[in-house]
Amino acid sequence: MNKNIILTGFSGVGKSRTSKILAKKLKTYAIDTDELIEFNENKKIKSIFKEYGEEYFRECEKKISLYIKDNIKNTVISTGGGFPIFVKNMQLLGINFYLYSSFDNILKHLNKEELEKRVLFDDIKKAREIFDKRDVIYKKEADFIINASIDFEKNVENILRLLEFPLS
Repeated sequence: MNKNIILTGFSGVGKSRTSKILAKKLKTYAIDTDELIEFNENKKIKSIFKEYGEEYFRECEKKISLYIKDNIKNTVISTGGGFPIFVKNMQLLGINFYLYSSFDNILKHLNKEELEKRVLFDDIKKAREIFDKRDVIYKKEADFIINASIDFEKNVENILRLLEFPLS
């Protein structure tokens, strides 16, 4: 692998879990942009939104994207759901895989605790509207679209197949 692999998609689709499995198979590192922001800010994403607002959070994402572009290579990167919407030139960061799942499927597989920690799911109707708008952009920015399922190993196999890596 000589380029970053970027996983994008809506909140709750399984980008973080998929990235960890994929990185292990590729014998490389996995990082999560939301975790990097939480580390830098010493706050959870929901608290950042509540205390400083979305605009501040998006600025944090832009800083992280510049850091990745200049410093991170040969790594699997899972992004926050809004990352490819608000960060331009995703191609500069690596090969982009959009993990797609329907909104209803995502909602069905998130437990109550997972729903509560995700800012977007505070209002389900609004979350569905955001999903519909973002889906178009995710598809446009993606090099590949993966029909994501809750079987994260299968998601990884599909990514590896597209990258033409051996599965064993």
